[in-house]
Amino acid sequence: MLTRRNLVTAFGGALALSALPVKLIAAEGASLKQAIDSSDLIYLTAIRSDGSESSCQSEIWFVPRGTDLYIITMTASWRVRAVKKGLNQARIWVGDLGQWRGTEGKYKALPRLDALASQVTDDSEKQQILGLFGSKYPLGWIVYGSKFRDGLADGTRTMIRYRPIRV
Repeated sequence: MLTRRNLVTAFGGALALSALPVKLIAAEGASLKQAIDSSDLIYLTAIRSDGSESSCQSEIWFVPRGTDLYIITMTASWRVRAVKKGLNQARIWVGDLGQWRGTEGKYKALPRLDALASQVTDDSEKQQILGLFGSKYPLGWIVYGSKFRDGLADGTRTMIRYRPIRV
């Protein structure tokens, strides 16, 4: 039977689980698709015009749709600035090891893909992707859903699509 007590207990348990150390997706034996399906984070960096990785790197929430990965980020971030400068190549590692600096580079052993980045401008596509974010991060969406939606509407946030170069 669904009672208020059961709902509060379930919600409290989910919150407690979210406070546990982040899950680790081992690169050994984990296919890229499995990692994408099970991870809450990706690590990404822009690729400079000389082909080297940018020193700007981060871990970020994402959602997949087909073979593409989508993020929503502050418009002033280096991720958006890179795309606007024409630096649309990116390297993405899929897994969840926590904050990238704390991994001491271990995230680079996770399943990886190279992708082309582009800004999403179609409102219909944005709405579909926002729905995917809400489904993937239901607890986080309670706090961040309106921030993402409002930010996309007022221009303080940007949605970026990462399309794999090779699948």
